[in-house]
Amino acid sequence: MPVIDRDGVPIHYEVHGPRENDSDMPPILLSHGYGATCRMWDGQVAAFADRYRLVLWDMRGHGQSGDPLDPALYSHALTVGDMAAVLDACGIERAIIGGLSLGGVMSLAFHLAHPERVRALMLFDTGPGFRNPEARRQWNERAEARARDLEEKGLPNLAGGAETRLARHRSAQGLAGAARGMLTMTDGALIGSLPQIAVPTLVLVGADDQHFLAAADYMAAKIPGAQKAVIPNAGHAANLDQPLAFDRAVTAFLAGLSA
Repeated sequence: MPVIDRDGVPIHYEVHGPRENDSDMPPILLSHGYGATCRMWDGQVAAFADRYRLVLWDMRGHGQSGDPLDPALYSHALTVGDMAAVLDACGIERAIIGGLSLGGVMSLAFHLAHPERVRALMLFDTGPGFRNPEARRQWNERAEARARDLEEKGLPNLAGGAETRLARHRSAQGLAGAARGMLTMTDGALIGSLPQIAVPTLVLVGADDQHFLAAADYMAAKIPGAQKAVIPNAGHAANLDQPLAFDRAVTAFLAGLSA
C-alpha cells in the first residue's frame, strides 16, 4: 500500500475505485475516528468504489501510519497538511471531504484551511468543538485522561466502539500523542466557521449517538443549506451499526451533487 513521507512521519493511504479521469464523479477522501483506522470504511469501499474514487488513510499515531515520539508532531495543522499531501499524491485537486468523529473535525479543519479544495462535506457522528472555554477545557481534560490511560495500560485498554475494534495500531504512545495533539481543541475557530461554509454538506448522526445529537442539530442549523440524516438504531459508528441505511443516505446526498 502507498505511503507518503511527511518530514519523517510515514502516512499510509489507499485508493479504491476508478482510475484518475475514468469517472465523472468527484473523488472522496474519508477520514476515520480517533482510535480507528481506514479499515472502518471497508463497507463503503464495497458500496461506492464501482462509481467513485475513494481515498482512505490512517491519521498519524493510528494504524499503519507513523507514531512519532515527539508530542509536537501531533496537531490539527499537521493533520490537515497530511490530508492535503495525500490528495496531492493522488493527483486530486478537489474532493468530497468526509469523516467520522475526529475525522469529521479534521474535515471541518481542512475546509477552513483549504476551502478551494472541497467540493462537498460529509460530517458523520461528529461535532465542531466549543465556543465556551469551560466546555473546551472539560473536553481537553477527557482527552488527556485517555492519553494517560493508554500510556499506563497500553493498547488493550483502548476504549471505543465498533470502529476501534476493527483497528490495529503500532503503539499506545502514538494514540496518546494523537489524543493530546489532535483530539484536543485550542479555540472556537471550527464552530465559528460553520456559517461561512458554502459547499453542499451532509450532517449524519446515529439516532443513539447521544453525545453528538445536539452537535448534529447545531451544525445542520448553522451550515447554510446543510442536509441532515439521522440513522435509526445506530450509535457512534453509524456506517458500521447500520451500513445499508448509512449508504442510502450518502448515496442520496451524492446523487444531489451530480444533479
